[in-house]
Amino acid sequence: MTEAQATSQTRKRVLLAKPRGYCAGVDRAVQTVQEALKLYGAPIYVRKQIVHNKHVVSTLERDGAIFVEENEEVPEGATVVFSAHGVAPEVHEQARARSLRAIDATCPLVTKVHHEARRFAADDYDILLIGHEGHEEVVGTAGEAPAHIQLVDGPEDAERVTVRDPSKVVWLSQTTLSVDETMETVARLKRRLPLLQSPPSDDICYATQNRQHVVKEIAAECDVVIVVGSRNSSNSVRLVEVAVDAGARGGHLVDYASEISDDWLVGASTVGVTSGASVPDELVMEVLDHLAARGFGEVTEVTTADERLTFSLPQELRRDMKAAAAARAEQTALAGNG
Repeated sequence: MTEAQATSQTRKRVLLAKPRGYCAGVDRAVQTVQEALKLYGAPIYVRKQIVHNKHVVSTLERDGAIFVEENEEVPEGATVVFSAHGVAPEVHEQARARSLRAIDATCPLVTKVHHEARRFAADDYDILLIGHEGHEEVVGTAGEAPAHIQLVDGPEDAERVTVRDPSKVVWLSQTTLSVDETMETVARLKRRLPLLQSPPSDDICYATQNRQHVVKEIAAECDVVIVVGSRNSSNSVRLVEVAVDAGARGGHLVDYASEISDDWLVGASTVGVTSGASVPDELVMEVLDHLAARGFGEVTEVTTADERLTFSLPQELRRDMKAAAAARAEQTALAGNG
């Protein structure tokens, strides 16, 4: 064996996926809680996890956010933020009944699916919602038109669907699913329901698709792919599945670098690293440091898309921030005149 061949065989590297981490909807939701804490003061109540990430939730808790499961746990008249995953109309009604100041941090891409559900229900369509049973996003979307929506949880579930009129049926989907699995589910549905309509625009969000696409690009070169993300994060779980399906020899989901097992790295020369759409990049940097300490110091970033989308903060929060700024300006002016 030549020296060059030996060096090639022992070379350890990391393929770092980009895009990764925070999407526009998550960034907006986390900022919403942070700005609400600054504006109204602690505590701020948040219904469900604002995003599905253990680190983000614990950080916001330290800052004064209190996470609850239902509006009933929020004191009357207090401020509550609804999570990025969206809520059913009845949740808004409950908040009004308790005189809560409600700030809706639902991702605008999820809101789009809610609008589609209401529109198709108004036209008396049967709506097949592709998604995972019990996921907060699915619960919120289904709540827009419960009499018209039935859940299709994966390709196997497609065989059990029944509709009133095969010519008036449409499919919608949870925004964080595996693109490939969703398309397989749609294909099965269309074999049974040839007139099945598709949503007017793609429901699976751009960030989910982009993160899956770049993982597919690197997976075949990787002995193992490490996905940073929490176990209740649908898009993070999907990234592990996509990596293995696309050729990675192994895939693992971790919240923190300390959870990486050295056994995963035995015999590995190339490690892929990415993160779910609700993961701050500081956690990925800690994973890179952890890998570098084990000989994986060479990092190549693989980029397949340039994400520039941003969303403005919820209108009710922006309105109060503007009013507070005007009040401060008036106080400053009065102090100057005094």
